[in-house]
Amino acid sequence: MVDGASEQGLGGYHPGMATPFDRTPFVLSPPAAPVDRHGQVDLHLPAGDGPRPAVVLVHGAPLPPGASDPRDWLLYRGYGALLAEQGLVAAVVSYRVDELTGFPAAAEDVAAAVAQVRADPRVDADRLVLWFFSGGGLLLGDWLRAAPSWLRGLVGTYPLLEPLPGWEVEARFHPVDAVASAGDLPILLVRAGRDMPPVLAGIEAFTSAAAASGRSVRVLDVPDGRHGFDALDHTDQSRDAVRAARDAVVALLRDA
Repeated sequence: MVDGASEQGLGGYHPGMATPFDRTPFVLSPPAAPVDRHGQVDLHLPAGDGPRPAVVLVHGAPLPPGASDPRDWLLYRGYGALLAEQGLVAAVVSYRVDELTGFPAAAEDVAAAVAQVRADPRVDADRLVLWFFSGGGLLLGDWLRAAPSWLRGLVGTYPLLEPLPGWEVEARFHPVDAVASAGDLPILLVRAGRDMPPVLAGIEAFTSAAAASGRSVRVLDVPDGRHGFDALDHTDQSRDAVRAARDAVVALLRDA
């Protein structure tokens, strides 16, 4: 299962870790931003007046038993602060998938959270990027097939883009089969070179399917990075990759 229920761990939870992944520090140290929690969404707010463009951060799934709310993980708190520092509203969404049959409900939860973010007066409802992590990547399919006009791009960091071997999920949660429908929507993938083979195979299949349909996908490589490198691997390579992804997101929203 994603985010650590598998034996290898997908999304950062690895057996034998001295520090649980949710308490493992982010690789960067941006200044904390004010956080406003409403329902299942945390808004990390930039200084100054709005409305501002927003980035919705979607964590991995399924979560392992007993996992804390991802909005409280140091990783996502770090991303929230990092984006707020750039003048963006960062919305960290909490949802739950305990079994593979839970993905449809998770997709509804994420869509409702996005609608909530867009309705907030501090957010520019016409400029959003959705950023998916780990197993949350399976939720990309709906947004690829029917990208709304306000969506400025999709980002996946070590994303699962095909179900793991043996997983049975609905066809809508196969992003590889949806990428040809995405038109000219910008897509950025952050690939960890030491990721699990099925994750890397899914990214390769996704980029190949995109190329076959005549569209390009930007890939940022972290050659020595593990799944969860942005918390597990405190190296210059990891920090540079996170900054590059941040800069790409900022460009998508400011150039819109």
